[in-house]
Order: sequence, then C-alpha cells, then structure tokens
Amino acid sequence: MKWKGRRRSSNVDDRRGMSSGRRSGGGINGGLLKLLLPLILKLITTKKGLIILAIGIGIMYFTGTNPLQFLTGGSSTNQVQNTSTYKGTAEENELAEFSAVILKETEDVWNRLLKNYREPTLVLFTNSVSSACGSASSATGPFYCPGDEKLYIDLSFFKEMETRLNAPGDFAQAYVIAHEVGHHIQNLMGKTDEMQRLRGQISQKEYNQLSVRLELQADFLAGVWAHHSQKMTQIMEKGDLQEALNAANAIGDDRLQKKSTGRVVPDSFTHGTSAQRMRWFKKGFETGDLSQGDTFSATSL
Repeated sequence: MKWKGRRRSSNVDDRRGMSSGRRSGGGINGGLLKLLLPLILKLITTKKGLIILAIGIGIMYFTGTNPLQFLTGGSSTNQVQNTSTYKGTAEENELAEFSAVILKETEDVWNRLLKNYREPTLVLFTNSVSSACGSASSATGPFYCPGDEKLYIDLSFFKEMETRLNAPGDFAQAYVIAHEVGHHIQNLMGKTDEMQRLRGQISQKEYNQLSVRLELQADFLAGVWAHHSQKMTQIMEKGDLQEALNAANAIGDDRLQKKSTGRVVPDSFTHGTSAQRMRWFKKGFETGDLSQGDTFSATSL
C-alpha cells in the first residue's frame, strides 16, 4: 500500500497505555456502610453533624471518591492512565499512524458516497478497554460499538493476524479497519437497531444466521471502500487485493472452528465461511455499488 505521507484522521482516541480500571464499592465500602449508616443518620439530625458530614463529603470529592457511590455501594468503570507517559515501540507507533491514515481514507470515501455521513472515532487501546457496549479485552479482537459510534482496536491484533492467522500485509490490516467502519455504516443505515430488536424474539440459530448476513455485508462495504479508495487515490499496489482476500479467508467461521476444535458446526456460525467472506468483499471491490450489498435479501450467500 502507498499509505505513507498521507493525511491522518483527527478522529483517533489513543488510549494505549491506559487500563480499564474498575472501582467497586461492593466490598469494603459495602461493609462500612452497614457500620456507619446509623452514625450518618444521627449526624444529619444535628447542625454540628451536618457540618461534619459536609466536610467529609468535601474530602471525598477532592480525593476523587464519589460520595453517592460510597453510600450506595455501587461501582463504576473508569479509564485509568499509567503514571508515566506511554511510549510505544517504533513498530507499534507506525501501526498507529497507519490506522489513522486508513481511517482518513474511509472518511474521504464515505463522505463522498453518503449524504451527511457521521464519522466514527477509532480507539486504540492496550490489553483492555471500556466502551458504551461494556468492557472488552484484546482477546475480543477489533470491534465496533454502536452505542458510542467508535471502533476499538488493540494494535497487537495486527501482529496476531500475521503470526497466528497467517494473514500478513498492510492491506489485510486496512481490510480489518474498513470492515469495522462497515459496521458503522450499518448502524447509520439502521441495520444494527433491526438486529437488536430481533434479539430474544427469534431462536439462537436464526439470530446467528442474521448475524452472518450482517458480517458479510460489512465485508461487502469494506470492498466498496477499497474500490472507491483505489479509484480516488490509487492507494493499492500489486498483491494488496490478495492480502485482503487472504485475511477474509483466514477469519472464516469454518476455518477458525476447524483450527481450534477440529470440527465445524454451521449452526453456530456468526460471521460466515471463508468462501462467503471472500466472495462478498470481492463483490464490493469489483462493483463499488452499494445497491448490490443487500445480504439480508440475498437467496445465496
């Protein structure tokens, strides 16, 4: 890929070196509440007690403790930054720059293809992260959260693609980002909401089948992006298309299941087979036509 020296997106939230810290009030604070509640109630009935209580709440505020959390025994999840400024390796920092460039490339394409396109944010994290969809670890892999319209990626996944999945190459990595942006497009189109409304109303097998169609459409949209990006900027080089197809092949449900358990269970597929994922990405790339990506109505995947 000819990506170096190109513009980078400003919609990047770099949280590398931060951890998803969970502060819980259910342990020590919960026990203290039982002991202190009678004293607290007694204090608030006197003027002197109110002053003492106000001072205590003030101390808690300035030390970063939520008084309401203390009283309720509740919990909250926060991003806690390391004490020292995070410094990634040269390789990791280049991947961060690369990701920002690819995100910008997707913005350029989708702003041209879609009216009033709302750009998503790319969150780079290390080990674990908190999102509007909950907490996740690096093992989850890259994901999109419709609740906050953000893409989440631990850059170590790109290394895992190369070593564990045998899917190396910068365009393979670009495909991953473009696929998650595809989920953002689906969210803007209302497809994500439709899926959420069906959850619990249909069987797990039926829901899995719809999930496959959702994922294949995201692959198609990634292909559409590649088509128009190449047309607009000539970013691709010889062998790049094959890198993306190889990555799509590597993360097919049938291949991953066969590799991990030695058997394939089609009813449990949620992303599609290797052949399906390659087919829909290639269709998007060859046509660049959004109208041909209705995987939900397709009789054959």
